[in-house]
Amino acid sequence: LTGCGGDIEVTPTVNDTSVNNSNNTTNNTNTGDTPTTPDPTDPVAPANPCTARTVSGTEVQGTFQAPHCVYGTDFAGKNLEIESDITFTDLENDGAHVFKGALQIGKNCNTATGCTVPGNGPTLKVEAGATLAFTSGEAIIRIARGAKIDAIGTMEKPISFTSANTIEAFDLANIGPQFADWGGIIINGKGLTNQCTNAERAGNTCNADSEGIVSHFGGTDNADSSGHIKYANIWYAGSGPRDGGAGDDLNSLTLNAVGSGSSFEFLHIHQGFDDGIEFFGGASTIKNIVVTDTQDDAIDIDAGWMGKAQFLYVQHGTIKTKKDITYQGDDGLVLIPAGTEGFMGNNGFETDGEKNKGDDYSEVPASNPMIANVTVITTDGKSIRDNSSSQAAKFDDAIKSQYYNALFVKAEGANGTDCIEFKDSDAAANAEADTLNFHNSVMACVSNFKSGSDPLPNGEVKEEWFKNAGSSLVLDGAQDVLAADGFSTNAASTAISIQANDLSALNDSFFTPVNYIGAVSSADTSSDWYKWVQKAVTAANND
Repeated sequence: LTGCGGDIEVTPTVNDTSVNNSNNTTNNTNTGDTPTTPDPTDPVAPANPCTARTVSGTEVQGTFQAPHCVYGTDFAGKNLEIESDITFTDLENDGAHVFKGALQIGKNCNTATGCTVPGNGPTLKVEAGATLAFTSGEAIIRIARGAKIDAIGTMEKPISFTSANTIEAFDLANIGPQFADWGGIIINGKGLTNQCTNAERAGNTCNADSEGIVSHFGGTDNADSSGHIKYANIWYAGSGPRDGGAGDDLNSLTLNAVGSGSSFEFLHIHQGFDDGIEFFGGASTIKNIVVTDTQDDAIDIDAGWMGKAQFLYVQHGTIKTKKDITYQGDDGLVLIPAGTEGFMGNNGFETDGEKNKGDDYSEVPASNPMIANVTVITTDGKSIRDNSSSQAAKFDDAIKSQYYNALFVKAEGANGTDCIEFKDSDAAANAEADTLNFHNSVMACVSNFKSGSDPLPNGEVKEEWFKNAGSSLVLDGAQDVLAADGFSTNAASTAISIQANDLSALNDSFFTPVNYIGAVSSADTSSDWYKWVQKAVTAANND
């Protein structure tokens, strides 16, 4: 992607759904002036329901391959940005909008080159029930600074962002979908990130590079809106390390300095090749999120994220690969052959406070979110790509945060995996200072801490830190904390002897009052949230 985009003017058009019968070749021997009655058996070409828009003065519309709409790189791609509002509808008969290239909404702008980020850019609207499917690992959805996404599904008609290999007509190898089939969703906001200096923000030259496919993000407005996604599935996305090396990856959903005016609710992210959701600064919020079988981290926090989260369910699992996968390793390309069996999931939470620190970055301190009602179910394995242990949380780079009503579960630990890791001394010092802490939470793990015998920097025992003066509980095993469904907190558990935090003391309207620990309760089976988790877990376990 280039600094301020290309020079192609694009404008959406209203679809013309009329049928042109000017070339109708039906036999007609009447040559007089008396009109004939149309033969009801004559075929009528169906109207094209695919989205159309104008590119350089020419209308470009998706090709209707009933029931699907197929869009080539003349419609959208890595060199073709969409600069006006555009809508994708729910097609009849389970039809999907299938893209061969990237879907880039808004013009990318590196303000150091003289361009200006628009105050009100184009909106990508995805209607309830619509499916957007992608044929290439390079194909992404990218929302530029100033642009928005409006993808609001319903419980009955969720939106799907997925691999084209979920559709038989496009699964040319006949092997089905798998992680890294497409690139995922990248949303670039105007919020604060400590990837930029104070001087860059003051000079309007904060242009942090996104991971994976380069575009730019960052600014001064942590209340900015990049839109909303609700009731949606994001499946089989992401990538392994690219030319930039380790860490230069595509996530299922990347939120780059996205502001609190945005919202992301009722999402199921499944089998991504890197992180489920990664934050780079900003203050966006997430709620009612399920992440299953993602290779790397379910939730990755970095670069000064100041957001909030509630109702997060994370489940690590296993996989048998359906096709060869290659990615850029430290020593060149690495191959994971088809048929490889392995584990999916590094950390439930990988939490990094800052990319940079010091006086030049003082306006954006280390990440410090508030997170409530979390369940992380780990395995005793190491992830198929990174060979990293399945853990509930890793704390690094001076991270600060407060967790309420968290439930971490590790039923087996014979392979040497643990639940919590302190990666650096700054994060450990924050734990002792109680700027990183757990409240009314349960660690139900057979092995609690990596390097567990080592105390925190000033000598506090890690288990005592987690217990937080008795508000939280360390069980040293999974016991009966999960209900028979395998995912909800067992409301009849005899092991959980502490009370939940009802969150009223937070005095924050974002948080829903609760009476249980963990993401979802076995006493709440009639709620949309319970049903959303149940549906997601069933799909993941059957995949």
